[in-house]
Amino acid sequence: MTIQYHLKLKQGDVGRYVLLPGDPGRCEKIAQFLDDPKLIAQNREYITYTGTLLGERVSVTSTGIGCPSTAIAMEELIRIGADTFIRVGTSGGIQPGTKSGDIAIVTAAIRDEGTTRQYLPIEYPAVADPDVVIALRQAALKLGLTFRVGVSHSKDSFYGEVEPERQPLSAELTQRWRAWEAGGAICSEMEAAAIFIIASIHRKRAGGVMTMMGKDQGVPNDPEGMAGLHGDNAIRAAIEGVRHLIGHESVQ
Repeated sequence: MTIQYHLKLKQGDVGRYVLLPGDPGRCEKIAQFLDDPKLIAQNREYITYTGTLLGERVSVTSTGIGCPSTAIAMEELIRIGADTFIRVGTSGGIQPGTKSGDIAIVTAAIRDEGTTRQYLPIEYPAVADPDVVIALRQAALKLGLTFRVGVSHSKDSFYGEVEPERQPLSAELTQRWRAWEAGGAICSEMEAAAIFIIASIHRKRAGGVMTMMGKDQGVPNDPEGMAGLHGDNAIRAAIEGVRHLIGHESVQ
């Protein structure tokens, strides 16, 4: 069997459902929510575990930071049989009133990054699959989470978002951020656009659920703040969302 160059995975190593954290360090934590999880492969920024939910095989694969490494993970996972993807991660809240720990359920992504321009013209939207969005929303409601549903902003520069005032393009970055806010975008992160565009090209399904950092609160550097931002709420919503999809599809 052909082993994928970057992920070091082959056909049969993953389930059709794959959770996609950016951070390799979160893979084991997410895998603990699965039944009988096993470490399958580890290479570069890519770590993969596979377990089961409701008897269906489900995998967790880290993507690393940003759209370039995420696109590689998507391409190789699709080659070996995965067809449903959920990004699980953190993001910066955009809308006023957002508090650290609130959940974003993403319906689409602003393509403010370079990778997806090498796949499709910028006019083509990066849109989540509606069934995945509905499953994640149902999960958040069931779990009693505070959440928003809406558009994410996918970008290439983390510090261009969190410290725009010190960048040479400060005025432009600030103006564009105000445009995303005025347009109703709910959060900003670095991977969703690639996941949605590549899923669309290959006729697969994708969605995203992310913990948000409170608007204007800055990146937390205290244990309590970090615990809130990197807590289990997004993971629990993703797991429950996959359960919803499996249960719904098993009766069709």
